[in-house]
Amino acid sequence: MNKQKVAILGGGVSAMTAAVYMTEQENWQERYDITIYQQGWRLGGKGASGRNPKHGERIEEHGLHVWFGAYVNSFRMIETVYDKLARPSNKPIHTWEQALKPHSLVVLQEYIDRQWQTWSVDFPTIPGNPANGTLDLHFWQILKLLAAWLHKWVDDIEDEVVKTHKTTQLITRKNRDKSLLAHLGQEVSNFFDDIEDKAKRLFDDAEQQIQEVLSTPKLLIAQLDAFLTVRGSDHRLGNKKDHLVVWYMVRKIRRWLKSEVNDLIDDNPIIRRLYICLDLGIAMIIGLLRDKVYSRGFGYIDKYDFKQWLSRNGANETLSVESAPVRGFYDLVFGYEDGDFEKPNVEAGVASLAMLRIMLCYRGGVMWKMQAGMGDIIFAPIYELLKARGVKFEFFNQVEALKGVTCGESNYVDEITIIEQVKLNSAQSYSPLMPVKDLPCWPSEPIWGQIDKQQVELIQQHEVNLESYWSNWESIYQHTFGQPLPRKTLKRAVDFDLVIFGISVAGLSPLCENLLDQDEKLKQQATNVKTVATQAMQLWLTKTDSELGFHDPSQSDERPILSAFSKPFDTWAAMSNLLEVEDWKDQKPRNIAYFCSAFTCANYPPPSDHHFPERMKAEVKENGLKKLTSQMQPLWPEAYHGDDFDWNVLFDRGNTSGATRFDAQYWRVNVDPSERYVLSVVGSSKFRLATNETVFSNLYLTGDWIKTGVNAGCVEAAVMAGMQTSRAITGYPEQISGEQGFAPFD
Repeated sequence: MNKQKVAILGGGVSAMTAAVYMTEQENWQERYDITIYQQGWRLGGKGASGRNPKHGERIEEHGLHVWFGAYVNSFRMIETVYDKLARPSNKPIHTWEQALKPHSLVVLQEYIDRQWQTWSVDFPTIPGNPANGTLDLHFWQILKLLAAWLHKWVDDIEDEVVKTHKTTQLITRKNRDKSLLAHLGQEVSNFFDDIEDKAKRLFDDAEQQIQEVLSTPKLLIAQLDAFLTVRGSDHRLGNKKDHLVVWYMVRKIRRWLKSEVNDLIDDNPIIRRLYICLDLGIAMIIGLLRDKVYSRGFGYIDKYDFKQWLSRNGANETLSVESAPVRGFYDLVFGYEDGDFEKPNVEAGVASLAMLRIMLCYRGGVMWKMQAGMGDIIFAPIYELLKARGVKFEFFNQVEALKGVTCGESNYVDEITIIEQVKLNSAQSYSPLMPVKDLPCWPSEPIWGQIDKQQVELIQQHEVNLESYWSNWESIYQHTFGQPLPRKTLKRAVDFDLVIFGISVAGLSPLCENLLDQDEKLKQQATNVKTVATQAMQLWLTKTDSELGFHDPSQSDERPILSAFSKPFDTWAAMSNLLEVEDWKDQKPRNIAYFCSAFTCANYPPPSDHHFPERMKAEVKENGLKKLTSQMQPLWPEAYHGDDFDWNVLFDRGNTSGATRFDAQYWRVNVDPSERYVLSVVGSSKFRLATNETVFSNLYLTGDWIKTGVNAGCVEAAVMAGMQTSRAITGYPEQISGEQGFAPFD
């Protein structure tokens, strides 16, 4: 059997995952010859990071990157990488457990009475390795786990309401409702050996149809929890009475909230927050039943925006639908069309499934923090492993165009045009990593000593960005050398047999115009799966979080990851844990703060507009300055003299004065096609294709923009896509947790 030559275009999470799994099988080199073509000097796509030697080898990211404890496939992949790479034990970060650490504290911001208030949520730690978890939950298991959270919230809110002398007594009078309680009682009694006296009395009263069956919210939610334990074991979906039991009980609790708790909300923040959590949880349960997600799948409700769907299912529109948890989720997924914060848009099926998985499926911490840059923690070990396995890397190889051809009844990608961005000094391949405190890292700039000196001088003189779609390098090269940058054309059956397109969906239109003309479904995907620009800012600080005045009401020892704050830069993470892996020789900062958010941009000019990124980055700088001068005081009150920001809070080795200290920080705008964040706007999931679903028999799509069972921009979707791509080509891996997330349950 002849080897198949595989060309992987792009070096993001999905493309690298595909390469990892393709090379997991023994004797893979007898079947495949894999080459990765990467623009610029580093892997990572929108997850790339770099070390800046001019500033203490500081980590410079595309934005804030945090993994969730429910990223089952992602943890399996990175555990495999670290285990197979087997770095020596005397090297820093040689295991995945050292690379990622669990994090439990999520902080949200509420704007109430013209003031920002801090809402801390310290998620319980759940023992276990996320790689050993599952995303494959049955419908009743989902409701069971959701009911467990409702159980906690109901217990807590009832305790608070009792203090106000409001009633917690619930009365059931309708015979239909009594019959539902009786049905519940029969199911629970048949399953459990011991039933507490209060529950037994409730079931007996319902069975006997006495005039008034008495209960409390605590009692009802405990029995609902027990009932869903029963259904979680047998998975029966067909009994309509089961659905009506759940419907009745959560609506009963909702009516109690409205009648007895509503007027307590304004004066008691604990009650208000518990009310919001319960209201959202109840709305989700009602919506899942009302829209028959058990038989239609989560994809059925993707015709609604998540907020619209919550409102449709009775959630309080002003209190709950616009609450900090919901706003925080939209911020998490940058869920704003064109970065317009007045246009929130996330598919309800995608959002509800993602939120449920995040809350219900995590292991360890609800979040996990990387202990260095994403490039250092994720992409450097992947590169080292693949290089050791014999995968070839062609850096500074910019994909310019793909061309398709029809042969008989089959279509193929026939040619790939590559721009060779720079000339290397040696015939040897480019070596991209450099050590920082003995940890292999990607630099923030190319390693210039490996590149032709004359080209280096031109690139540095003109501040050329070799990673930018709007780069002026071609025109500078043409003007200097009297010819365009060199190109090479990869030919099917000569240079490649199979193509893995691992560049983002925003790259389809500029790179695959010829393919889109031949494949209507691919064209529809390129048109309807949207992306959004993002912005990021990193600050190195002279004060700790407590010295800045931030005090977490939960008294947690963890540094905050905070969202749902003022826009832009609605998300802030305290990242002082990274100081020890940077390399500040003399003066050292005492803290690091990461900020990110969507970036407002509706139109992207042609690549000839070389100054477009520069103009957009200037806007990010203005946004950052505005954040500090007029918006951070609620979180960092000690960073201000009166209402004026104290610029000495910003670390600057040059010791400049005033606002010029901001120039020593790092900020960026992610407008490039490969950097923009993939959205899940209403109705877009139906246009997502599977990895091998184009008309081109040798083309495999991969990325968080294809059909995965997540259908949202995130690492987990990207990893699942890479696994699917490997399976479509090699048959491995056979199982991918959660990939049927949008399929019906029955």
